[in-house]
Amino acid sequence: MDFAELAGLVHFMFRWGHVVAGILWIGLLYYFNFVQGGYLAAATNEAKVEFVGKLLPNALLWFQWGALGTFLTGIALLMFLKANVSVGILAGALMGTLMFINVWTIIAPNQQAVIGAHQGAGDGAVADVSEQAAKALLASRTNTLFSLPMLYFMVAHMHGAGAAGAVYVNGWSDLGGAGMWTALLIIMAIEINALCGKVGPLATVKGVIAGGILLTLVLGGLVALL
Repeated sequence: MDFAELAGLVHFMFRWGHVVAGILWIGLLYYFNFVQGGYLAAATNEAKVEFVGKLLPNALLWFQWGALGTFLTGIALLMFLKANVSVGILAGALMGTLMFINVWTIIAPNQQAVIGAHQGAGDGAVADVSEQAAKALLASRTNTLFSLPMLYFMVAHMHGAGAAGAVYVNGWSDLGGAGMWTALLIIMAIEINALCGKVGPLATVKGVIAGGILLTLVLGGLVALL
């Protein structure tokens, strides 16, 4: 096996690892937002304490490490791709990076506060952690919103030709013009809302799915057409 073949194998293994870690991360993200929330809304207080105190910590641990594995393998792939990075991949990578930051700095710390309150409750009342729960919810909903356009750009980079903004980047001047910069401003505005805004229409599952589809159409159009 020569160097080129070895490099190709290493690249493939990182891509495989990126997909596996991403399935773990995004799969749990969708579970938290589409399944778990509905269950907790209908569960008894006793069931909530049991669930949040015993099941959620394990799920959150896998969620965090799935996010870290996806982020690290994604960085490795960007290093391998070098000059073959498209504007679409850069937009997707920005959203993925913000999602990773949200997991480790907002979602996990606030969820751990919620878990700690339930674990310490015993047979008593659970401490008021509504503020922490709200922060975690907004960041989690934002990550779900970002996940649809992020996955679109990842897949379309290899299979969707110009639909993903397949202009390759060799410098700052190649970043897709006004369309790309407008897309970046939209992404950052949504992230700012995740840090200090309100959940708004993302409060419902239908709202976050519809918002994700709309955001995919808007960002995809901006990156590809403008």
